[in-house]
Amino acid sequence: MTIARCEWAGSDPLYVAYHDEEWGVPVHDDRRWFEMLTLEGAQAGLSWITVLRRRLDYRAAFDGFNPQIVARYNDAKVAELLADARIIRNRAKVRSAIANARAFLAVQAEFGSFDAYIWRFVDGQPKINCFRTLADVPAETPESRALSKDLRQRGFGFVGPTICYALMQACGLVNDHTAACFKHPCPRGR
Repeated sequence: MTIARCEWAGSDPLYVAYHDEEWGVPVHDDRRWFEMLTLEGAQAGLSWITVLRRRLDYRAAFDGFNPQIVARYNDAKVAELLADARIIRNRAKVRSAIANARAFLAVQAEFGSFDAYIWRFVDGQPKINCFRTLADVPAETPESRALSKDLRQRGFGFVGPTICYALMQACGLVNDHTAACFKHPCPRGR
């Protein structure tokens, strides 16, 4: 029996596992939020599988995505990261991850957690969409534009509306599993 999945999952075992176990599952852990924010920013202009294949290397290079540690990175650490062939060596993305760690800590201080902050953009509940095909899924939404604008005002980088929507999808703020996918709660075939 073939399991119906979103068409983007393809057949790569890493991608299939990501689709089946993580994508669209609501996140409520700040360390995971910082990880996904960093990885989504690293993905800008690239395919997600490129970043997903380097995820464990990113965890090692970025101290387990601990924002308190990343916020203290200096120029020597930036140089070390830019020499690390395991990650995407883009100076703007590396510097953005550090600036984002600092902004992330400020959000935590203001709201108690990044989780409490970000879930406000969907009124605390996942938005369940019922798209039939991948072509029906938007690249951005009013919510992702609002999140992008607010993050930018708080000093975050690599958080355009499309990146924010990908983050929202990945971390379960929205459920964009297509209607026929076994991970979608909507009645099949709608």
